[in-house]
Amino acid sequence: MSAQETGSIKGVITEDSGMPLSGATVYIKALDKGTITDFDGKYMLDNIAEGTYDVTVSYVGYGTSTQSVSVTGGKATTFSVKLNESNSILDEVILTANKQPQKITDVPATVNVITARDIEEFPSFNVGELAARQKGVDFVRSGVLGTGINIRGFNSAFNSKNLQVTDDRLSTLIATGLPLGSFSTVTKDDISRVEILLGPNGTLYGPNAHNGLISTITKHPRKSEGTTVALGLGNQSVFTARLRHAEAINDKFAYKFHFEHSQGKEYNYTDSVYVGNKAYKELDLDRDFSSRKYGASLYYKPTKESELIGYYGHSNNSNIGITSAGRNQIKDWTIDIAQLKFVSEHFFANTYYTWSKTDDTYAMNQRTQNYVSFIENGFSEEEARERSFTEQWFPTGPGTGVALQRGALFKDDSQRFNAEAQYNNNWNDFYVTVGAQYQLDMADSDGTYLLDQDGIDLAQTGVYTQLEYKLEDSGWGFLFGGRYDNHDLYGSNFIPKLAITKKVNSGTFRATYGKGIAVPSILNLKGNLFGGLVLGNGEGFTLADGTKIPKLDVETINSYEIGYKGQLSDKLFIDVNAYYNQSDNFISPLVNVADTANGNFVTHVGDQPIGDVIEGSNGSFVLTYLNFGHVDTYGADIGLNYYFSNSFRSSFNYSYFGRELDKDDLANDGNLDGVVLESELPVNTPNHKFSLGFHYNSGKFYGAIYGRFVEKYDFFSGINVAAETQDMDGDGVNEIVENARVGRTWNYGQLGGFTIDANAGYNVTDQLSMGLSISNLLNNEVREFVASPASETLVSFELKYKFNIKKSNAASNN
Repeated sequence: MSAQETGSIKGVITEDSGMPLSGATVYIKALDKGTITDFDGKYMLDNIAEGTYDVTVSYVGYGTSTQSVSVTGGKATTFSVKLNESNSILDEVILTANKQPQKITDVPATVNVITARDIEEFPSFNVGELAARQKGVDFVRSGVLGTGINIRGFNSAFNSKNLQVTDDRLSTLIATGLPLGSFSTVTKDDISRVEILLGPNGTLYGPNAHNGLISTITKHPRKSEGTTVALGLGNQSVFTARLRHAEAINDKFAYKFHFEHSQGKEYNYTDSVYVGNKAYKELDLDRDFSSRKYGASLYYKPTKESELIGYYGHSNNSNIGITSAGRNQIKDWTIDIAQLKFVSEHFFANTYYTWSKTDDTYAMNQRTQNYVSFIENGFSEEEARERSFTEQWFPTGPGTGVALQRGALFKDDSQRFNAEAQYNNNWNDFYVTVGAQYQLDMADSDGTYLLDQDGIDLAQTGVYTQLEYKLEDSGWGFLFGGRYDNHDLYGSNFIPKLAITKKVNSGTFRATYGKGIAVPSILNLKGNLFGGLVLGNGEGFTLADGTKIPKLDVETINSYEIGYKGQLSDKLFIDVNAYYNQSDNFISPLVNVADTANGNFVTHVGDQPIGDVIEGSNGSFVLTYLNFGHVDTYGADIGLNYYFSNSFRSSFNYSYFGRELDKDDLANDGNLDGVVLESELPVNTPNHKFSLGFHYNSGKFYGAIYGRFVEKYDFFSGINVAAETQDMDGDGVNEIVENARVGRTWNYGQLGGFTIDANAGYNVTDQLSMGLSISNLLNNEVREFVASPASETLVSFELKYKFNIKKSNAASNN
């Protein structure tokens, strides 16, 4: 074909403000031909036969534009597009589901997106609060700083069933698998979006993307140039100061850096610590919290269509943490992450290293008990405080006794290495993704909370593939994914995923099957807290009567889901799903496996006598983790968005959750008494919850008001109880009593209730903005988590100023 018979298309892709969008995709479906924009948002498509084509332009976080363009032989047709941030949930382009850009209606999963605009217009340093506004998500608040989310049941104070990642890095602690949360090294002003996927996503992301996946994506410096300075104030002595700067040096190099310091004071709440029948206040309770974090990234483009990214981030954190064995006083816990990532059109490679470090964190419950034991036996205040970190005094007679190791101090010097390589491509309607991942966890607690005198190294390797076939003309789409994982302790596991989608008019129906696995954390396997009071179950146990308690196995979930996302009218959008989950070998919360009342104590840990493993232990009380048998859970989520106008919309979310427990399966006998009760498998999830919000954004003003109702529900997690009065074993005696002591803690009753949150802001100029956020506007007495105070009204005020960078080589329309 001669040059006179072919032409080209060129242009510039910018956002609405005129800022060029580097990396936007320009694609002609009919020719299976496309490209991405360069440093200045420019692109060129050559050797296109004469004719008229539909050209689609897309970019993550922005609406997708498809327009008809005519090409004339021997000429260049100019086609430039301004993309707006997506106002329609159907136009949203996301990254997380398939690790590459994909229109949200094409994703065979339920997805929530917290957009850059949502974050920008939320004047609080705690972005986690925005999770309360998402469908299908259980949002909990444990204090001023502490927020968390759960997805589709089985929450606990040590919840690692929802995998969290940031820029393709695991955002989890190494030994426990818990989400980093406030320990994250990224700051609010550098977050571009948060994508929340409901249900198993283990095929591409590996073990522990079990009930859901939360992915945080930060801003690219080429698309967010400038300097942002933010100051925030609030009640509870909250203060935050943040700085972010990003700049594209030239068409090869760009960089960004960020810094944040936040501090405040937790609610005036003290958890009771019981020694015998007497309650004591937590020793040396420090309600002040602080977080300091900083990081920097360097971006280098070896070619037009590839990029090499280096990142380093650090955080230092002091606050109160809630666990299933009591509250922790976290002191100067630091996280450091170094990452190197390569991204191109078809190839992705990623490697990073994580360090976790603390020397002074301690368990308040155990330390207080240790302190009381010394004080009550005549020791001085100074000696009692000093020895309370590591020992407890046990009287053996008048004026005599012995100090046993009951360490309350937590040290951590753990490290993790991760690496991944992936290839993806498509041939017409067929898309393929293949990849491999490697992870090496190196846990080191210096013997303070793990059985790790010689360190604990555990490796796992996974290989995966995902195949998609999309028939655009008929609207059908088919997906198959498979992952093969090998773990040092658990051998091999296969994780499949299947999905079918069908586009109908302005929406898409989907049916999916996915399997997820949860590998026990190092703490589950090798934990040793408080002198053997809590022990991991990596070896199994033997009781005095010969009963064998097997070691932990991998937890699995098979999930079936149907759903629809689409447009019911010009102004009404819907996203609805229903799911059914089958869980096997569910990893329990902490359970006492000793039955001292009947003389049935723990004699062996694996093949070793318990006294050889834990000095001084007689096995009379051992909290550990078990596998339950089988449980079925089911539920549905519905999200509605109605646009009264371009500037005013409402959103409504409702979720239902239920379960079925096989009472004839003794593997579901949580307390090992031979009888399976409903209460023995703690769901810790409300049956019903709904929310209603109104959002306004016009001109210089923006605001939102959001009401959330969570049906009252019971919550059991280790020693922590928040439940209504009830007879647990059917003997006519209420073992759980509301507003009374239950076991080792105080039970304030069920969690849940109704709250209203609101936020508003004003853009004084293009550079200066101010905003106000109020959580629990009506100051309703609502308790959302165990071992936590009732939430009180929180007020945050934020002032933000942006210094824009003026570029001499600004994008033009030629």
